[in-house]
Amino acid sequence: MERILPHGEKLQAQTTPIRLRILDVLSQLPWDGISFKHEIPGLSLYRVVEPAGPFFTLYEPSLSLIIKGSKRVSVGDETLVYDESCFFLTTIGLPMTGQICEASEAEPYVAAMLRLNLEALRRLIANHDLHATHTSDRDRGVAVGRATPELFDAFWRLISLVNSPNDIPYMANHIQNEIFYRLLTGEQGARLRRFALAGTNSNRVAKAVAWLKENYTMPLRVDELAEMANMGVSTLHHHFRAMTAMSPLQFQKHLRLHHARELMLSGSLDAATAALRVGYESPTQFSREYRRMFGHPPLRDVKAILNSDDSTRRGSVG
Repeated sequence: MERILPHGEKLQAQTTPIRLRILDVLSQLPWDGISFKHEIPGLSLYRVVEPAGPFFTLYEPSLSLIIKGSKRVSVGDETLVYDESCFFLTTIGLPMTGQICEASEAEPYVAAMLRLNLEALRRLIANHDLHATHTSDRDRGVAVGRATPELFDAFWRLISLVNSPNDIPYMANHIQNEIFYRLLTGEQGARLRRFALAGTNSNRVAKAVAWLKENYTMPLRVDELAEMANMGVSTLHHHFRAMTAMSPLQFQKHLRLHHARELMLSGSLDAATAALRVGYESPTQFSREYRRMFGHPPLRDVKAILNSDDSTRRGSVG
């Protein structure tokens, strides 16, 4: 199911001057392919000059902001299409598929991603008495919100620190805290507070997700996972699917297939060895599920990536 989000032309017009200032800063940087290396902690910058994807990756808890262009992101059975009028918030680490349909040298896709800092979020919640509200039945671990001029302005000041590296140790944390504060007090603030605070169902599911990411090669016993998350099995299933659009078993499968693909790409492993390394007992089952997810059998898929100049297929583009 695909949802095309409203473009928000009025909002785009309001943020155009700030986005142009950001693009001016980024245009002067020495890009290495799609990314630029810098010293600002937690911040990733991306510039894509041709259509890219679909690329499969594991998103970490983060805030993504498109400076120029649009992007299609799929998680589970839901697909979102968003642009410069929206921010994309990921509150738990999720396997997703992304695609940039339009980009060129003249009209590149440009985006920034800021990793969420749990400690900073909790400190802001405590200092400003920002309490979590009731969790709805449909509380996805991803959300889209309005990219306001204030949010773009904070990102512009953060990105501009690349030109004054001596200011980064002091200024970066202050600007990032401002960004987190605007998120916490904005339209997606309740969702973010539930993720950050211990004791909520969102936080318990986040613990289950973190355990699966660390132990995806092990056999999955859902009753043990539920006990670890301090939830009943049916409750875990309900809230896990609500947040991730997947069951725990499907989530584990996504993790296994993603890591197997990375092993074949970077470690020169054959499909059978990679399958065993990530926890599959049957190479046949691995090949079948791999093809279902990536569209081609393992060997053909890996060869196509290695013979392609499309480096974005091997990693995230914010």
